[in-house]
Amino acid sequence: MKPWRVASCVSLLLLSLLSGSAGTLAQFRTVFGDLDVELYDQQKPVTVQNFERLVQSGAYQNTFFHRVVPGFVAQGGGYFTTIPFSTNNFAPPWSYLGQVPSFGAITNEFSVGPRFSNTNGTIAMAKIDGNPNSATCQWFFNLANNSTNLDNQNGGFTVFGYVIRDTGPTNWGGVLGLFNLLSDFYGLEDMQYWYGTGDPVAGLFQDLPVTYFFPDVPWYSDLFYVDISLLNVQVTVLTNGNRKVAWNSVSNTLNYVEFTTNFPPVWNLLLSTNGNGSTINVTDSSPKGLRRFYRVRVPF
Repeated sequence: MKPWRVASCVSLLLLSLLSGSAGTLAQFRTVFGDLDVELYDQQKPVTVQNFERLVQSGAYQNTFFHRVVPGFVAQGGGYFTTIPFSTNNFAPPWSYLGQVPSFGAITNEFSVGPRFSNTNGTIAMAKIDGNPNSATCQWFFNLANNSTNLDNQNGGFTVFGYVIRDTGPTNWGGVLGLFNLLSDFYGLEDMQYWYGTGDPVAGLFQDLPVTYFFPDVPWYSDLFYVDISLLNVQVTVLTNGNRKVAWNSVSNTLNYVEFTTNFPPVWNLLLSTNGNGSTINVTDSSPKGLRRFYRVRVPF
């Protein structure tokens, strides 16, 4: 066994957050910490709906960050493996590697509605050079203020969310800060170095982030995995007329269930509880037939 490996199992939780002004909350969980991201559902609907559809289809299962350029971007959503916890070398003939399937290219929304710049901590869609409307399934986090470049290049790269909480170690500057600390053979491996410039697949992974910090061929278990699922808040009317609100809670923070009887809303507290990452249910026993609307709010 190779020394100093970091055992890792990474998952991503996407929570539909029903709130007056908040967008969908995406939680990117990594072995080094979490990234909580609010998505621009209303402002960039085509982009967000495409992302959510990919999540719902299972297309992102066993995906990983496949490209990190410190001071620029951390990119994922393009490739997956079939043996994520294997100690097999990540190597030719690449039998356990696949490309994330997409639902086709989407319209570039950079200039649709509000213009959100590619600043530090935002998430945007990747696309093909010279084709503004070529984004499919790959996305990236901006690791710096890239607005001068990415807001103007190729029709602008559509920002569809931003990080509202980064729980990575503060001495690294969080998870995004960690990406900026990586360098060649220190958390980044160039597969062309190991397998030659003649291997076209190795050429896709010249800036591959791994979970160890020394020069060595990575195992499949060393990749920076993101296992994505889409979870929604649900309201069910019970046989006795009561209503059950169920949601997948955000862990280690207070989750508030609130209701209103009219719009514009005046929100009233039904329950506050510390989330644990699992599904929580609460029953509203208000009189039968009384019209109520609900939201789950997680403040950051």
